[in-house]
Amino acid sequence: MSQRPAPDPLTPGPRVLVVEDDEQLATMLSALLVDEGYAVDVARDGQRGLHLGLSGRYDVMLIDRGLPAIEGVDLVRRLRNQGVTAPVLVLTARGTAADRVEGLDAGAEDYLVKPFDVDELLARLRALLRRHREDSDELDLGVRRLVVASRTVVEDGGPDVVLSGRECELLLVLARRPGRVFGRDELLRRVFDDADTTGSVDTYVHYLRRKLGREVVHTVRGSGYRMGSA
Repeated sequence: MSQRPAPDPLTPGPRVLVVEDDEQLATMLSALLVDEGYAVDVARDGQRGLHLGLSGRYDVMLIDRGLPAIEGVDLVRRLRNQGVTAPVLVLTARGTAADRVEGLDAGAEDYLVKPFDVDELLARLRALLRRHREDSDELDLGVRRLVVASRTVVEDGGPDVVLSGRECELLLVLARRPGRVFGRDELLRRVFDDADTTGSVDTYVHYLRRKLGREVVHTVRGSGYRMGSA
């Protein structure tokens, strides 16, 4: 597996639910994903996977097909019927076209046949996360989430914070690529097309920090800004 930089502790890691009954494989996947910066929960059967999937907030789910209690494709179908929208990658030893079609029709976004290449698995998870962030009406900000339609940052047990249009656009750009550093010039082009100086970027970063806390946007000296650990 290729070497990657260690996860930055200031960037909130994506949350992944692994539902896998093979203890050795579940342990390997959990260790691999933690090393890649994910926050991981593991369920060893479909019933536990359903409970966690319905009660937790996950950015992506990795679900084995051959599960006890509730079979993997049935688990995906139940999650979708309950309104769970997190993208799902199904792992299976069964790789026929009919098996793949059944999994995708149940609501899974992707399908990977065992034995699989670790780098391919990680690349597929990254692709699912990118597409989900770009299409989602809500974005995870760590302990909070951004509801795009209402430009509102919501925290369980805390007050809702309403953002201005520009504040929301800036936060959206950063939140959709939480590990990426954006230069001031790029943010100026993306968010402030009617402004001519990067001072506008700094001003709106200040506004976001004033409303959400200083940790929401991290300054990378000499480079620009990226999502912090809101």
